[in-house]
Formats: sequence, C-alpha cells, structure tokens
Amino acid sequence: MNTTRENLPHVVILGGGFGGLYAARYLRKAGVRVTMVDRHNHHLFQPLLYQVATATLSPSDIAAPLRAMLGRNHVQVLLAEVTGVDTARKHVLLADGELAYDFLIVATGATHSYFGNDAWSRHSMGLKTVEDALEIRRRVLLAFEQAEREPDPERRRALLTFAIIGAGPTGVELAGALAEISRNSLSGDFQNIDPRDARVILIEGMDRVLPTYPENLSAEARRVLEGLGVEVRTGTRVTNIDAVGVDMGPEHLAARTVLWAAGVEASPVARSLGVTLDRAGRVPVTPELTVPGHPDIFVVGDLALVNQEDGSAVPGVAPAAMQEGKHAVLNLQRQLAGQPMQPFRYWDRGTYAVIGRGHAVGVAFRRVKQSGFVAWLAWLFIHITFLIGFRSKLAVLLNWAYAYLTFGRSARIITGPAPRLEERSVQPLLPSAKSAVADGEPPAPDVLGSLVPDSRGAG
Repeated sequence: MNTTRENLPHVVILGGGFGGLYAARYLRKAGVRVTMVDRHNHHLFQPLLYQVATATLSPSDIAAPLRAMLGRNHVQVLLAEVTGVDTARKHVLLADGELAYDFLIVATGATHSYFGNDAWSRHSMGLKTVEDALEIRRRVLLAFEQAEREPDPERRRALLTFAIIGAGPTGVELAGALAEISRNSLSGDFQNIDPRDARVILIEGMDRVLPTYPENLSAEARRVLEGLGVEVRTGTRVTNIDAVGVDMGPEHLAARTVLWAAGVEASPVARSLGVTLDRAGRVPVTPELTVPGHPDIFVVGDLALVNQEDGSAVPGVAPAAMQEGKHAVLNLQRQLAGQPMQPFRYWDRGTYAVIGRGHAVGVAFRRVKQSGFVAWLAWLFIHITFLIGFRSKLAVLLNWAYAYLTFGRSARIITGPAPRLEERSVQPLLPSAKSAVADGEPPAPDVLGSLVPDSRGAG
C-alpha cells in the first residue's frame, strides 16, 4: 500500500488557513497524495481573533490542531517554514529542506503592512496570529494595572489612551470591544482609577469608517461607536508612531497602546512564483485560479488577486478563501481527468462588522443592508456555522452568552513577565533624543517616510 500511495500524484498545500484547509478536505477522494505545510500546528478562525485580543474568548476556542482535523483524511501535516517555490524544479523550498510536488496549492495568506514605515511595528501591534492576540490582550490589561499604580496624572492618561489605526472591520470591532471593556467589564475592579476614563481613539485616513461598506452603514457604525464612547477621527493621516504615542501631522497623541489595523500585504512566498504582483503583493491569477504559465500551481485566499466579471476583485474574506480552495481542487481533478478547467465564480453571502454588544452592520448577498440587533444575530449565526468542530461552537456560544448577559470577559488573564514599577517610573513621558540614544535606541524623526496612503482595515 505504501508503494501504491507513493506513486500517486503529490499535491502540496502551503498554509492551513481557510483556503488550504478546505482544499485538503476536498482532496480526500481525489486519488492523490496530500501534504500540508504550515509554520503553525493549528488552524485559526481568524474572524474571531479580535475577541481573543479583547478577553472574550480563549485561543483554544477558535483554534484546532491541523493533525486532528486532517488525520482522518490521510493528509500528511508538516510543521515547517516555507521560504519560496522553485517552479522550474517543482520543489517547495523550506527553511530546513525541500519538498517535491506535482501540484501545488499556495494559501499562505497575508501579513501586516506599514506602507514602508516598518519602524512603526516596534511600537504598535497588528492582529494576525494567536501570538498577536495574546500580546494585545496583555498590553491592554497591563495598561489598566500600570495606571492603577501611577501617581502622575499625565502619565496615567497616556496609559489609559488606546489608539487604533485603521477603521475597517478589524479596527471597528477592536474599538467597540475596548470601549465595552473599559466602560463595563472592568467597572469597579480598581481603587485608584475609573476604567471608564479610558480613551479609545479610532483613526482613519479616509473620510468615513468602514469605507468599503455603503455610506449609510458607515454612518450607522460611527454613530454606534461614538455612543460607546469611542473618539472617531476620519480623514486623519498618521505620520509617525513611537514609544510614547502617535503623530498626526503637527498633533501628537500620547498613547501607550497603539493597535494597527490599517493595511495588509501578501505573504512573501508570492515573490518566488515568477509573476508580477500587485501593490499589495498578491498574485494575479487566471480565472481558473492558477498562476499564469503554471497550470500546476493554484493560488487561493488572501494571496490571490481574483477579478470578477464586473472587474472588481474578490474580497479577502474567509468565505472567499473557502470557495477558492474548493474550486482549486475541482480544477485539479479536471486536469487529472484530462478535462478543461472551469473559471471561478464567487458567491458573496455577505460581509458583517460587529460593533459592541448586540449591534452590527452588514450587507447580505450584495443587496440586503442590515444593522442593529438583526445584523448582530446574522453575524453570530454565520460565525458559529463556520467554526470548526462542535467543541468550539459550544465554547464560543457559552462565552458569548456569558458576555452578553453580564458584560463579563472570561479570559482576562495576563501572560508573560509582569512589568517592574521602577521601570515604569524611570521612563519619562516624552523622552529626549539624548535619553533615547542612551538607552540604545536611535531617536525617531518627526515624520517617518511618506504619509500613510490608505487606512483601510485589515479585516
């Protein structure tokens, strides 16, 4: 049996996200040998990652081991880091070796983009992985703990100021959740501070929040956010981020916690495929989801630039990645059977952004606009439906019910080393260039690079 299996066409899938996972599942009856490569051992339900960052859910609620999910489908799972693809030799290049393939499905997703200002990443956090979410949760909860012990009013105000850059779905959802944490979940927990004094500031470079949504839904989202106490600043460009806050032109905002939700770029694996990429680093694929000139290589998910019949691009959302993964397998099977491949058509079920407790905005099936509690219920149903595994569905439902009825956050656990009081007290609120150099860090200029060209959210 091993000899027979080794002689089957070898399909290698890069990435265990939605696109890669659905491709692996549909390949189980395709008569091929399947290997999945990922640098993490788990599949992550990324749309709910912000709820881990804001202490509503635990990582195990939205993540599951790839081996447990794919073992019954006879998929070999390799824990490795992909560094590139040698299309001429048909080999995947790993950090510690190589892997030959007959067909390749690339679903390595996207990462944060700081629009050329990579130094900003040292002082702000994006949200793409479980590690990102846990670090954001740690920083947010520690900010309140440090403020509780801070006697200086200015420093305390900076500790309790949370700046979120980018008002796409991720930024809006983070802002709403942080506002509810400070005004409800932590109320009464501290003696020296009132968590309700915390400022949550949402900064957007375009003229409205949720700029890809219809204008009336954007206006509704802003109204709800402001009702929660979020300060919304649209048409505002960020010019610098450093250890003490955010610069917006001549204005400086003192904020010790800065979250980045303003842009993404495709995985660097795309550069090795030998094709011209778009501005975000995505691969312009054929209608059949293959790399031009390489019918044996499929690209799906956030890494793929797929144009629809009306000329618009398929959005980088989970349902699109699922559909693309399934369609890539369909065309792979047609190639094995000697049949022509079929073009991909995206079925848009809808997009939603949740804004705090019991409120959301969204568009279903491209036409039906929804807002308020009805939209929140639709958002809840969709996310529960796509969660992997009964345990995850049950755990998330129970945590949501608890949070909805009590405003409680069941995952308010601070991990990692605790800060020392003397470290917090010694650092000045606005360090001079001389003190920064003395600490081993070069002073940051007033403006790093060019203005941020786009502040759409990463969600």
